[in-house]
Amino acid sequence: MDWGGFYNSHVGYVTVDSNTPAHAGADFDGVDVFANTEIHFTPSVTLDNGLTFGVDIQMEGTNNGGGATGIDETYLTIKGDTLGRIDLGNENSAGYKMTVAAPQVKGGIGINSPSISGFVPISNGAGGNLPWLFRDSGISSYAEVLGNNDVPRITYYTPSFNGLTLGVSYAASSNVAGAGANAGNNFGVNRNAGVTDIFDIGLAYSQSFNGVDLDLSARWGTAENNTGLVGTDDPEVWNVGASIGFNGWVIGGGYGENDNGGLRAFDSEGWSLGVTYDIAGPWSVGFDTYQGEYKGIGAASGDTAEYEAYQLVGSRSLGAGVTWAVYAAYVEGSVNANLGGTFGANANTETEGTVIGTSINLSF
Repeated sequence: MDWGGFYNSHVGYVTVDSNTPAHAGADFDGVDVFANTEIHFTPSVTLDNGLTFGVDIQMEGTNNGGGATGIDETYLTIKGDTLGRIDLGNENSAGYKMTVAAPQVKGGIGINSPSISGFVPISNGAGGNLPWLFRDSGISSYAEVLGNNDVPRITYYTPSFNGLTLGVSYAASSNVAGAGANAGNNFGVNRNAGVTDIFDIGLAYSQSFNGVDLDLSARWGTAENNTGLVGTDDPEVWNVGASIGFNGWVIGGGYGENDNGGLRAFDSEGWSLGVTYDIAGPWSVGFDTYQGEYKGIGAASGDTAEYEAYQLVGSRSLGAGVTWAVYAAYVEGSVNANLGGTFGANANTETEGTVIGTSINLSF
């Protein structure tokens, strides 16, 4: 039996400027708290033949992460030196998990993820002006086909061949269409309806040469569009990334796109870039940025929405599994669109926010 997890607790002072209709008269300036926390149950057994069988069940520490059940990912793993690894269950795709993006020192607030919205109401669901869809290239390098997330999936990773690893994934349906959910089973998949047969492939290379660490990744994914909607096609996602480390420095980034095949009112793209430096002793520092864009399609092809974010972080190790960090982050969402177009009433608006924060981060 084994278990572990993490608890990241942030306190930040926030200033927000926004001219969206939903934010008229609102005041978001002040101190706020944000937490990201999970408990992981990871029992396993190794047989005499060397194969290891285990499970990974991840319980969210806040209910919004895992929905009503509080359970996020849950899957079984079979692995061996010559077999590689097989994952069966509710988990992200091989392409997602093999993605290389901008490096970040421990303790910053995620700007290459939705976490920053815990401080700044940039999403249209909170009155902001960006679609802010989970697992989408508009806000993160870690994207999925049409944003499907932790659906029932089969994934295989090859053993490493001199640093080169291949991963492939298949899922019968997408939770975007309502047929799957975190920690949930399918109830029979009709391949003549909705978005089905999600396929992902990822390739990663990791190797060290005379004190230089090199990491590369590429991934592509697609799915069958069986919606029957006129003018739509199969959705796709792709991404490439690279990082290089030397003498305490790590520099890296990535670029990706979501082509939603007309199943959403827009397609999206984005890129990350970052640098970190591990100072001799307990301190590390880093800077990273994410730049994303949503592009309206069809009659609204001139509509665009943009996300940009920058962050500077200083992080200190206080001991095994404990990190303290201080950071400053700036994010902005801007919309150039027609009223009634892709981004609705938020045409020609801006939502921007600055966070000066500190965090305590526990891993165990």
